[in-house]
Amino acid sequence: MNPVTVEWLQSINAIKDVPAPQLQWFIDNSEHYIVPAGGFIFEEETPANRTIVIIAGRVRLYWMQGNEAREVAVLEPKAITGYLPFSRAVVANVNGEAQEDTEVLCMPKDKLYEAVRLHFELTQALVHIMSDRVRATTSYEQQHEKMMALGKLSAGLAHELNNPATAIIRGATSLKQHLKLVPETFKSIMAIRMTVEQVDSVNHHLFAILQQTERPTLTLMQRSEREDELIDWLDGYKVDNAMEIAENMVDFGFTVQHLDEFKDNIPDASLSAVFNWINENLVTERMVTDIEDASRRIESLVKSVKVFTHMDKGHDKQLTDVHSGIQNTLVLLQHRLRKGNIELVEHYDTTLPPIQAYVGELNQVWTNLIDNALDAMEPQHKGVLEIHTEKDGNNCIKVSVIDSGPGVPADIQSQVFNPFFTTKEIGKGTGLGLDIVQRIVITQHKGTVKLSSVPGRTQFSVSLPIRG
Repeated sequence: MNPVTVEWLQSINAIKDVPAPQLQWFIDNSEHYIVPAGGFIFEEETPANRTIVIIAGRVRLYWMQGNEAREVAVLEPKAITGYLPFSRAVVANVNGEAQEDTEVLCMPKDKLYEAVRLHFELTQALVHIMSDRVRATTSYEQQHEKMMALGKLSAGLAHELNNPATAIIRGATSLKQHLKLVPETFKSIMAIRMTVEQVDSVNHHLFAILQQTERPTLTLMQRSEREDELIDWLDGYKVDNAMEIAENMVDFGFTVQHLDEFKDNIPDASLSAVFNWINENLVTERMVTDIEDASRRIESLVKSVKVFTHMDKGHDKQLTDVHSGIQNTLVLLQHRLRKGNIELVEHYDTTLPPIQAYVGELNQVWTNLIDNALDAMEPQHKGVLEIHTEKDGNNCIKVSVIDSGPGVPADIQSQVFNPFFTTKEIGKGTGLGLDIVQRIVITQHKGTVKLSSVPGRTQFSVSLPIRG
């Protein structure tokens, strides 16, 4: 282990402009030693009381989430870490493990107080390092939390997209098989002798029924009675395939009165052929409608993702209606609502004005709050999620997310916004969600976020300035 020189310290970009006498003072007041591979230069929750320069070797920075180590960074030679001037850190929040024999130069915290008084340039350089570290840590935390949120949303989105996609495939396959039967129906149709007026009348009646936007909702008993009535009528006129025809006609709101109207324009000998042709049209219509509905569902989900991420807009503040972001978030979390047997109660003040906000970041706030609420209610296998919006004074709007979970214990409510603090079971959460919420609401939007909680009712209230 060779002595550390001023020239070597000047090769570190962050302190290269510090006067040589100040660097020499740093060397003279520091300890120089080797941490063996597998040893720690600092550990979580131990006092942050040294400024550390990595001379040689590698140090892995990580924090523990349950039994899992989450790596933050790897420090190479010439990295400066540990306590820095004006830092508010009392203990280390990560572990620094030597991956190989690692040579370090460490200055005790009490000596840094002297540096602040006597060595301006050295202090200034170390403070710049701390500022860079804060920015990097903040960026990492936000990115990590976004990836966690994205993982949860993507799992739910995959489930939501799978259902309509499967419906489209199933509908297309059924439609293809159905169309193979059309030639047989065509033979019967070609044998029919009807006037142009009669054909027009049948078409008119059929498409008038198909174009009905509202069809009566029938109970199981009412549906069964309606089917029996139609089957009796069709059997009375010796119409083939009466049971299937009746089932399909009930789906589209047909009544015996409709059948009478059709009969008035169809020769008795052609009744069976015409009603089977009508049935083929109904089956085709239902299949196409199912495909259309499934396609619209996919379109709606994709639109919600696009609006949720705000990926077609810039990153500056935009005028936005908070209800839009909340609704799109709920669409993406719909799978979790159904899976958790959650009743959704929405009370929106639709007269609220749009606000100036970072739309993507606000959507992250709604995601974290709603996701936390769903997590809280998950052990109960049921619950009530309430979302309220209202005016908060003259200059703000307030969004409240309320769950019926067990509540946050009073003795830890003051800690829930702390970085890495979590009440979730091991491996479930990062402890970053509410810290990110607070940072977005308070730092970026000059708003407030408050918690009130008792067993059975936990409420997070976010107040945001209307004019940003």
